[in-house]
Amino acid sequence: MSMKTKSTFIAALLIFGAVMSSVANDGLAIVPVKGTDTYKVVYKGEGKVKLNIYDNDAKLIHSENVNQNGFILPLNLSNVNAGKYTVELVGANGKMVETINHRMPTTTTTANFIHISKLVSEEGKFLVSVTNGQKISKEINVKIYGRNGLIYNETKSAAGDFAQVYAVKVPGELTFEISDANGNVKTVRF
Repeated sequence: MSMKTKSTFIAALLIFGAVMSSVANDGLAIVPVKGTDTYKVVYKGEGKVKLNIYDNDAKLIHSENVNQNGFILPLNLSNVNAGKYTVELVGANGKMVETINHRMPTTTTTANFIHISKLVSEEGKFLVSVTNGQKISKEINVKIYGRNGLIYNETKSAAGDFAQVYAVKVPGELTFEISDANGNVKTVRF
């Protein structure tokens, strides 16, 4: 194992340990996804909770009920300005609050164009397409979340363009998260 690989591995372990320590102590952690407007809301607890998100002026911009024990939910802030946002979880055991200092991503966009859509004529079917504009093979990760967390995870090696129809038979709201090896992520909720 090279020195660079060891250093990267140790850094990843330290970050993972810090996140898990935060979750273990508080029950709530917010983890940014590098180079994107997406964050992961990590909750370790039991029972129904209400997730609220407030902007810097304390205006409620999003609210939803989550009926599951412990979860990881993607939070996409691509449609809001840079600034401070407050994530609040309210449940039977009280209230937990974390603050996000949201900045616009500093990385440049890659050649990838990601499109995710629900097929109108086919119940429970979704189209995922990725155009990378190159003939080299790139790894694409597809994750599908339901109300109870991750329900599907697949890594594909695609040379050039990639398209696939996913049939999802889980009722309720779904979230698709498509990412590549460069840390680019697109999240769409249906």
